[in-house]
Amino acid sequence: MKYFGEEYGDTILAANNYGMALNDLRRFEEAKALLRKTIPVARRVLGEGHHITLTSRGVYAQALCYAAGATLDGLREAVNELEDVVRIARRVFGNTHPVVAGFVHQLRAWRSELARRQTPSASLSA
Repeated sequence: MKYFGEEYGDTILAANNYGMALNDLRRFEEAKALLRKTIPVARRVLGEGHHITLTSRGVYAQALCYAAGATLDGLREAVNELEDVVRIARRVFGNTHPVVAGFVHQLRAWRSELARRQTPSASLSA
């Protein structure tokens, strides 16, 4: 049996799916570590605009946001990552594609959370 290695499209897809499963299991640190290795390979092999590359980046952003003790810097990185993903996905798929709509919905929620966390509480200023 021939093994295709990490640069094979099905291997990249499997890593993406595994990252999603890790997120579902709330094993965010493992998901981040896996996707930090997978995303550069996906970019090189599949290209920036491939749906698997974009999805992998979205899954990575989720891991950044949802990790226990997620920092403000982690949330900023997730928002920046997803902004780039949305820009590319819109160019590749168009505004009405369901993948784009999902990314946009998530980005709105994270931007709101980021704004909430960056704004000093009214009770602190009183």
